[in-house]
Amino acid sequence: MAHNRPISPHLQIYHLPLTAILSICHRITGLFLCIGLLGLVSMLWQLKHGELSYLQLQNILHTWFMQVILGVFIYALLFHLCHGIRHLIWDTGKGFTRKQLTRYAQCEIVVSCLLTIIVWMLL
Repeated sequence: MAHNRPISPHLQIYHLPLTAILSICHRITGLFLCIGLLGLVSMLWQLKHGELSYLQLQNILHTWFMQVILGVFIYALLFHLCHGIRHLIWDTGKGFTRKQLTRYAQCEIVVSCLLTIIVWMLL
């Protein structure tokens, strides 16, 4: 009888739905935002120390590495925002069919990428 029980699908077979992947990404971007806010506070701390400190901070922020980190922070912020809006839609009781879930998830990805590009162009 123990041999007839179904077994759990392993990771090579089971694929997470897009909404589950975005839920995990939402948590990860929340962590990035917390770390990024610590960086922002440290930058403000540096700015408080005068002109020399400000010039040093500008030199650091214009490196390619910090530009990548800033881009990731901006994307994390906008992705987190879009995901939060999707949750607000869910709070109204709408968008729970499988088709709507996938459609909202795809829109969330596209809109967060477009907003990131727009913000980056404005910087």
